[in-house]
Amino acid sequence: EALAEAAERAEREAGVRGEAIGLGTPGPLDFRRGVIRFAPNIPGVQDFPIRRILEEATGRPVFLENDANAAALAEHHLGAAQGEESSLYLTVSTGMGGGVVRGGGVPRGERGQGGELGHLTLLPGGPACGCGLEGCLEALAAGRALERDATYAFQRPVDTRELFRLFQAGDPKAERLVLQAARYVGIGLASLVKAFDPGVVVLGGGVALNAPEGYWEALLEAYRRYLQGWEAPPLRRARLGAEAGLLGAALTAYLEVKDGSG
Repeated sequence: EALAEAAERAEREAGVRGEAIGLGTPGPLDFRRGVIRFAPNIPGVQDFPIRRILEEATGRPVFLENDANAAALAEHHLGAAQGEESSLYLTVSTGMGGGVVRGGGVPRGERGQGGELGHLTLLPGGPACGCGLEGCLEALAAGRALERDATYAFQRPVDTRELFRLFQAGDPKAERLVLQAARYVGIGLASLVKAFDPGVVVLGGGVALNAPEGYWEALLEAYRRYLQGWEAPPLRRARLGAEAGLLGAALTAYLEVKDGSG
């Protein structure tokens, strides 16, 4: 109901009636059936037929895209990777996700589970992840992972903002946690570059974009170290902020209708 109202409110404010609705949602997704298979960071969402429900509520065709893929699409066409032939986008926020854009679109894979970059396994036997496995990049370096480790280290609740403040103040525990997470992100990006060889890498998300410069320095050091001997694509900060997912969802619907498949 909230999604349907949001779409209707947007149309009223714009003074137009849209042809279709683009929806960015956590995944993995079943694009053929329009179903959210499961959402690692949203308890209780399993085999949820979001497309059918939203189409019935709005009377418009709905096109799904993984939320991180949608953000990748927006940064490619409208943001930090604009004008590039291909790009790789990673968001470091509460969780972690991303996508690869080639030929103007996002390859989803044969089973609709491509682009789950945050679930790249970096440390077998490491901390548990919301996806049900362990040692994923998200479980090691996303905002929730930083808060988990900081709360344990300081023996009280510590969020990412406070952790970054402690880091800038020179606290040794905060320094160890922040730099460790940054290195994991750099290693993850280096591994993804070897798999996809994008024209440019874009890094976004609230945690990464609000992190102190020391975080970025450690990340870049690890990124270059683990691409030693390889040609490293330029690494850019995302430009669209919190709007990336929304713009990418709209772009998803636009491209589907424009291509005629919708």
